[in-house]
Amino acid sequence: MSTVTSSTTGTDKTFFGHPRALANLFSVEMWERFSFYGMQALLAYYMYYEVTAGGLGMDQGLALSLVGAYGGAVYLSTILGAWLSDRLFGSERVLFFSAIGIMAGHVALALLPGYVGLTIGLILVAIGSGGLKANAVALVGSLYSKEDSRIDAGFSLFYMGVNVGGLLGPLLTGLLHKQFGFHVGFGAAAVGMAIGLLIYSKGRKNLPETAGLIANPLPVGERKRYIGIFAAIVVLIVLVFALKIVTPANLASTIAYVVIAASVVYFVLILRSKKIDATERKHVWAFIPFYIGSAAFWALFQQQFTFIAAYSDTRLDRHLGGWEMPASWVQSINPVFIILLASVFAGLWTKLGNRQPRTSVKFGLALVVVGAAFLCFIPLESLEMTPLLALVGILLLCTIAELLLSPIGQAVATKLAPAAFGTQMIALFFLSVSLGTTLSGVLAGYYVAGNEIPYFIAMGGTAIVLGLAMIAATPALKKLMGSVL
Repeated sequence: MSTVTSSTTGTDKTFFGHPRALANLFSVEMWERFSFYGMQALLAYYMYYEVTAGGLGMDQGLALSLVGAYGGAVYLSTILGAWLSDRLFGSERVLFFSAIGIMAGHVALALLPGYVGLTIGLILVAIGSGGLKANAVALVGSLYSKEDSRIDAGFSLFYMGVNVGGLLGPLLTGLLHKQFGFHVGFGAAAVGMAIGLLIYSKGRKNLPETAGLIANPLPVGERKRYIGIFAAIVVLIVLVFALKIVTPANLASTIAYVVIAASVVYFVLILRSKKIDATERKHVWAFIPFYIGSAAFWALFQQQFTFIAAYSDTRLDRHLGGWEMPASWVQSINPVFIILLASVFAGLWTKLGNRQPRTSVKFGLALVVVGAAFLCFIPLESLEMTPLLALVGILLLCTIAELLLSPIGQAVATKLAPAAFGTQMIALFFLSVSLGTTLSGVLAGYYVAGNEIPYFIAMGGTAIVLGLAMIAATPALKKLMGSVL
């Protein structure tokens, strides 16, 4: 039995017309995102600021590339979290222990000095975040049937929780960094995750019975073989770094290739599985264009943590009266708009019900809007310093695009998922986010201050073309998706 196909009874409507358990998942994801974005708002600056300013003194271009690689690794690790859920432990247990790993990672960043703390902390946060994200989405999906028209609205509410944390995290860690240094900011992220764990522990009883079920249990006789496979993978990773086949300079491109290869393998395994029927196989084929569109979107959107982070540090006029806003606070602008608009979008999808635009149209519009946002940078090139309101407007466009794609993408992954591959289909969606996030670091390396127009035209123009193609493909996708909107 899959964790993503359970329906909700009418008696559970206690959280804005949605199942009561949505409130608990909303909370744990909010605090996880508080810690994650609070840390990530400081990460690039911690890497490339001079040692005298509390940083590691890394080359800025390399630092931005590594931020993208780290973000990609977070979403790449959703494969592991999804596999552990579907084959061994179930979504609820994996989510709980992943949260503990995230907290430990933030503690390492706060207490361990230099590159040792950076390496240990980022590995723990990346693996933990990957395990938590895929399974939190799977549990939200388990609250609805695949035909329930509330599902997009439910994911939009869940996504608002994500962004409450995304708003507060950078504000607090940025302020603490400015007053006390980077490590105190990282410590605040650890405290936030601890609060999330405590709240989640008290609300676990509200989750549906299916939360602990294992969709596709791994036979006991096969466990030794998989232990050997995982051990070999760990040894291989250690060797490629020890032999300098993979270095910090090529880590981002390496992760991109790994994500592409993993995605292809995953699609092939699911499509060839005897555990899915003909209708489910059509659904998997339909998901491929959504994967491509999602990767393209995140390659632009996630540049908030690479190109836009550096841009905010050097090109943005952050003065408010006689006070200069911390550059890291720019990361909270997008969550403010999410909080303001998520309920609007959720209400819109609820009101429209089955009359709302199909998922492919929403994806296409998202790509067009985020492409237009990048084109809006072009008139700003001639200015010595960019006005804060101009960047706020650009991030508003990015937010509208995000609400058209991100919660909708998570929802369509649950709706198109075969019963035996519930959480793993969600992991495939996050693999598209992984690829896009990794590319955001790679692409940021092509940005050249003073020669910006070609960069913005390439980024924005490509996204708009892909968006229009996605909309044009709607009739073909409708045939594959059947009753799924």
